[in-house]
Amino acid sequence: MSSLSEFQLLSVLAQEMNMRKASERLFVSQPALSQRLQTIEKEWGTKLFIRSQKGLSLTPAGEHVISFVNEIITKQEKVRETIDSLQEGVSGTLKIAVASIVGQNWLPEVLKKFIDKYPQVKISLVTGWSSEILKCLYDDQVHIGIIRGTPDWKGIKVHLFNDPLYLVDREITKPEQVLKTDRPFIQFKSDSNYYQEIQDWWMQKFKTSPKRTVVVDQIETCKQMAFNGIGYAILPLITLRKADRGIFKIPLVDENNQPLKRDTWLLGYESAFQLKQVSAFMELIKEYIAESSEE
Repeated sequence: MSSLSEFQLLSVLAQEMNMRKASERLFVSQPALSQRLQTIEKEWGTKLFIRSQKGLSLTPAGEHVISFVNEIITKQEKVRETIDSLQEGVSGTLKIAVASIVGQNWLPEVLKKFIDKYPQVKISLVTGWSSEILKCLYDDQVHIGIIRGTPDWKGIKVHLFNDPLYLVDREITKPEQVLKTDRPFIQFKSDSNYYQEIQDWWMQKFKTSPKRTVVVDQIETCKQMAFNGIGYAILPLITLRKADRGIFKIPLVDENNQPLKRDTWLLGYESAFQLKQVSAFMELIKEYIAESSEE
């Protein structure tokens, strides 16, 4: 019967589907990893992975074994969490999935305060699009998720903050000037309703499409292109804290002259908030937001 360390090995292999990447994550050489996999497959009496030039693929037997392995690992984590909750103080692992923009621009300062206050807690952090964050929550891979937009969530939902949207450029000082410039409107891909909100605002405001557009895959790329004068962009305030003085930031307003804003929410299941490390993190966030609002 394989040990828990071997279960972790199989789980990482199934996640990466690549011997080199898996060996790097596991801090072992590829030959050593290959040898351990052969030993494990011998114990199970069947081939679990098939190698090819494209990487690894699971055999039908491998799919069943990996499903079993992941179930055991999840149960082990639940038992560890229960044991940690019985001990004094705050410890254990805090598992967070967060929208990339929040993970890059807001969360680091919060995590620094949390780690300083609770050094015994380990942090497991996943970043991605909001749809990926929700999947992590649904699959019970994390304790809490932090997403952008307005989520359809039946569990605990805490509003963290909202930040206004700005038209950002090195030349444009009024929104109407976008109709005269030949420089492109730089946009970034998003799986949330952010892109549609921008499109709706644009059509209500200008009744016509932008002359030229450039679409990039990351908001940070979009920001840097605008900061370097390649074109103009619409960005949330959270990304503009360190904008230099040569950047014009024009606040966007809707048809009622109200600021256009993006909301950020913290989500989780009630059971997760019963864990000491999650409860402590939530309390620290409340303190951080209260302090920020006073500044």
